[in-house]
Amino acid sequence: MKHVIIGAGVAGTEAAKTIRGLDDNAGILLISADTQIHSRCMLHKFIGGERDEKSLNFTEDDFFEKYRVDWKKGVRVVEVCPGEKEIHLDTGEKVGYDRLLIANGADSCIPPVGDLRKASNVYGLRNLSDAQDIVKEAEEAENVLIIGSGLVGLDAAYGLLERGRRVTIVEMAPQILPVQLDAHGAQSYQELFEKAGVRFLLGRRASEAQCGEDGRIHEVVLDNGEKAACDMIVVAAGVRASTGYLEGSGIMCERGVCVDSYLQTNQPDIYAAGDITGLSGIWPNAADQGRVAGKNMCGLKTEYADRFAIKNTINFFGLLSLCVGRICEEEGDEIQVREDKEHYKRVILRDGKVEGILLQGDISHAGTWQYLIKNHIDIRGTGKDIFKINYADFYQVGDGGKYEWAI
Repeated sequence: MKHVIIGAGVAGTEAAKTIRGLDDNAGILLISADTQIHSRCMLHKFIGGERDEKSLNFTEDDFFEKYRVDWKKGVRVVEVCPGEKEIHLDTGEKVGYDRLLIANGADSCIPPVGDLRKASNVYGLRNLSDAQDIVKEAEEAENVLIIGSGLVGLDAAYGLLERGRRVTIVEMAPQILPVQLDAHGAQSYQELFEKAGVRFLLGRRASEAQCGEDGRIHEVVLDNGEKAACDMIVVAAGVRASTGYLEGSGIMCERGVCVDSYLQTNQPDIYAAGDITGLSGIWPNAADQGRVAGKNMCGLKTEYADRFAIKNTINFFGLLSLCVGRICEEEGDEIQVREDKEHYKRVILRDGKVEGILLQGDISHAGTWQYLIKNHIDIRGTGKDIFKINYADFYQVGDGGKYEWAI
């Protein structure tokens, strides 16, 4: 049985490990545009100089030898042909498969504003190659403009501050981290970044960006007419599933590659996992999808059941935050807040159930909150201060001293 995996991220590598554990004789080929295994979650540490390329590798040093995985690196798939059960590479080579896993993730989305998509000093931040380009450019660039203040944008800013660059961030929302935090929690991070020298232009968007004769953008005009000078631009305005090469393949795609509960596409013997499915953007879920896909590729029918992905952990300047579930308040919600000098906690309740939690400064009991939100547990029967709830409140001792779920 020949298994081909497109993509060397955590979904692809976990699938390879799983396949090898289930089939000692299987042929496993991994194909990737990347030439080095790396964690995209750690790219800001590379930009800041805290890690080198080698220390970004999240696999064992002998991963490919240990699991007997062949790796074609630095090549791209340009076409998938389900009828012939083969894929075509940009080298002109054709590769056959018995089972195929599509796990090549997503790409940075550069908005079609002026010359942003063609200027030589504009970068996304998604892969190691992006981070390497940013570091090289930052050797000469003093003023960096970052478009977007989500986690990727702030990661880039944090790394560039470590290199002594001057950073300006443009964000169309009225606050930073608009998807992850409420305004109050976001303000704490804004103040820390501002103290470090970052300038924020909130509630603004780029409207004009023209290249000079050197093919570079030297200033961006905002929607209010304000001009932001720059030597380099990092765009952190979202990602798009990397599905372009699947056009004409018959593989169904919407926001990403469409899969069933077994992570199989609408084409036989073709599976998908990780960011390219659009199911989740967080690392543990991508890893789990890779493992589930690997089992199904080996004939061990396994459902991907845990699709809960509304969770983010944030840590800048030593301030730790965790947000699980829904953060934005809606009509009919009950909001409870607890705050002191070092901690901020905010809970969204609806019909006696926790729908969202934000913990800042102290993220203990995170597992309890995630379980309550994920399983829609009604907490009204506890009779306790909501911020003092723990797992023990939902268990009772039954006959023979056995713990039993009480709700």
